[in-house]
Amino acid sequence: MTSHIRAPRRGGAVWRYFGDARSTLMAPQLLLLQVSHPVVGAGVADHSTFRAEPWPRLIRTLLSLTTVVYGGQEAATAEARRLIRVHTPMKGTDSAGRRYHALNPEAYHWVHATLVKGPVDAQRLFGKGMPEEELEEYYRGMRDVGRVWGLKDHHLPPDWPSFVEYYDEMVAQRLEHNQSVQDVLDELARPAKPFRRLPGLIWWPFARVAAHYALLVTVGTLPPELRERLHLNWSKRQERALRRFARLVRLLTALVPPPLRITLSLAIAYWATHRPGTDPAARRPLGAW
Repeated sequence: MTSHIRAPRRGGAVWRYFGDARSTLMAPQLLLLQVSHPVVGAGVADHSTFRAEPWPRLIRTLLSLTTVVYGGQEAATAEARRLIRVHTPMKGTDSAGRRYHALNPEAYHWVHATLVKGPVDAQRLFGKGMPEEELEEYYRGMRDVGRVWGLKDHHLPPDWPSFVEYYDEMVAQRLEHNQSVQDVLDELARPAKPFRRLPGLIWWPFARVAAHYALLVTVGTLPPELRERLHLNWSKRQERALRRFARLVRLLTALVPPPLRITLSLAIAYWATHRPGTDPAARRPLGAW
């Protein structure tokens, strides 16, 4: 990690949009896109605890992402190094006999690409969309995030139009159905209780509603060609339901001042970087350099 590789600046486009509450609604779709890559899907199937403990896995992912985006330079760099150490031994052979490694640059870049695209799609669906000048600033910032994670310049498209071209090509040529895709869909359809002692009478009514809308957003926002490849049905009725839900989200978030829309992400990042056991050198105000 060289000194000129920088984590997102406080108040910049990445800071404002990545952790927006509306972006969190896209999280299941991003996970589905990620595991649709054969290398990521195989790695998750063989090495992840997602099936056994989806909630702890989700929490660890949120802690990691918010640390890199909102935790400041020291914390972001340390977390990126930790991720590389964790993923280095993850390798094997998938169900089709193909060898894989979790740090395969194409797969590592694809995970980053989904995180780049998700907030943009969230703003388009649940908001007014990013203004063109902010979109370029956002992409430059997320490109830096990729470099913090260890991606090289030649792995990262130089600008937003080039990124979109790369993204569409990956969807068309590299993504596929696999066991990890099915595991994600099964978990979305019937989400596990976050706590074992949580009474089912309390959890399941809430879970049914949450699952309905999570699947609606996830399936409805997938690229249509990928939706067909994954054998996911999508009707005009579902499309209308998604649009109604999007209007409701736009209405509710319009009532929330923009700085408050990233409050949860900032709180998670603060806990991730200041909880007991963290490196004291990284315990600085969020976004500090």
